[in-house]
Amino acid sequence: MRGGPSVLGIVLAGGAGKRLMPLTADRAKPAVTFGGTYRLVDFVLSNLVNGDITRICVLTQYKSHSLDRHVSTTWRMSSLLGNYVTPVPAQQRLGPRWYLGSADAILQSLNLVHDEQPHYVAVFGADHVYRMDPRQMLEQHVESGAGVTVAGIRVPRAEARQFGVITPARDGTLVERFLEKPQDPPGLPGAPHQVYASMGNYVFTTKALVDALRQDAEDEDSAHDMGGSILPMLTERGLAQVYDFDGNHVPGETARDHGYWRDVGTLDAYYEAHMDLISDQPVFNLDNRSWPIYTHPGQLPPAKFCAGGIAGESVVSPGCVIRGQVTRSVLSPGVTVEEGAVVQGSVLHDNVRVGRGAVVRGAVLDKNVDVPPGATIGVNPERDAELYTVSRAGVIALGKGQCVPE
Repeated sequence: MRGGPSVLGIVLAGGAGKRLMPLTADRAKPAVTFGGTYRLVDFVLSNLVNGDITRICVLTQYKSHSLDRHVSTTWRMSSLLGNYVTPVPAQQRLGPRWYLGSADAILQSLNLVHDEQPHYVAVFGADHVYRMDPRQMLEQHVESGAGVTVAGIRVPRAEARQFGVITPARDGTLVERFLEKPQDPPGLPGAPHQVYASMGNYVFTTKALVDALRQDAEDEDSAHDMGGSILPMLTERGLAQVYDFDGNHVPGETARDHGYWRDVGTLDAYYEAHMDLISDQPVFNLDNRSWPIYTHPGQLPPAKFCAGGIAGESVVSPGCVIRGQVTRSVLSPGVTVEEGAVVQGSVLHDNVRVGRGAVVRGAVLDKNVDVPPGATIGVNPERDAELYTVSRAGVIALGKGQCVPE
């Protein structure tokens, strides 16, 4: 940050994302397409770069080729100014083993911290859809003198078992307890049916981070995880503070999308987030030009509607050719919908082809899926359950290039 404290961004992007199968069968979760032209990792990187954190290492591990390629080809910063976004694969620097957890991933990558010698390290997750100005969180951290500041968001207590839960002290900022995915956490004072959930975003004072990682590495019983190990350790020492995400404001936000943050780690959450995008007044508006989400959709021509093709209440990306009928759907680049085909309430990834007279309803189709002429998805629930992945809420998902019978 020019004129301010030096900050190194570390993005944890090694997650397998098993709950998003089959979309993660061939790629890491942060590389999954979202909103037509974006990848999930684009949201955290855009927030960091818009917030003047422009030296960023993306730690990868699980099936990382797609993610590495996207980061390398899309996120090209100005080397003249010393800025960069670089993927860092697991390197086995501390012996013949892969990462044991998110804390171990940073421990094995401490050479990045030693090379930059930053005052602070922003450790952010790569799996969520949101806008956030990290400068405001950093400002609170610097003023507080804390070892770590963790971003928290209020969620219903019934959902707490999915997250790390922060119990603030009476002053509202010091973290009294940090519980990783508890079964029965206490509610907040004055709001017993809510908890502070960790967003997986942390700002560390560099020395506090390095010391905690080295101590954790010596504990053979540790899970070597940021939320399960490092945060509880620093909380016990009185060095952890919470940053209330509700107090974060980004340029161009509206009252409707203020404070929006979604974990799209399940098929149902992923699908629901897309269905919000197509509404006339979406809760999360991709068209905020004051705080853009950056990506590179490729060199493709504008979307084309021909032979009577129509689309309504939909997001249609460049390179699409629509000859059939599309409603309430999100189409990634290069999708083709042939004459007589019907696509309703669906999310189609790159280069999906829906053949003449075919029907696709309530489905997520990954890259290069070819739906033959006259085939149906989302019409016969019993048949769909035999052939495809079906979520609890009934969302049908097909993996990359999965065969669709005629």
